[in-house]
Amino acid sequence: MVATVVTVLVLLAALVVLRAVMLVRSRGSVPCRLRVGSAAWRSGVARYADGELHWIPLLGIRLRPRHAIARRGLVVSARREIGDGLYAVDCGGSTQDVSLAMSADALTGFLAWLESAPPSAYLDVA
Repeated sequence: MVATVVTVLVLLAALVVLRAVMLVRSRGSVPCRLRVGSAAWRSGVARYADGELHWIPLLGIRLRPRHAIARRGLVVSARREIGDGLYAVDCGGSTQDVSLAMSADALTGFLAWLESAPPSAYLDVA
């Protein structure tokens, strides 16, 4: 009985790790940390899709994004370096206040994605 439980737990852990590796290596995804309000930073993967930035937690069972941040009305209020080569951007506007932390290259891509919005979109980039 104990061996069966251990085997099931090892298989579940292997599936979670495999999912994390597949998320990080999938095309169009970048490693990204997210913080809502003053909560702790959570690691995950950001993916651009249909005018939204989808954030998927790195560890977890759900395959759907936990947060979808719409580009329309998104306001970047601050940028700062937080160490380890990561840069944080504070975002607000039509979405809840969130902070995203990513590498310099990913930040450049994020800001380019914001600026490439259609002319009818309202953008404010600090």
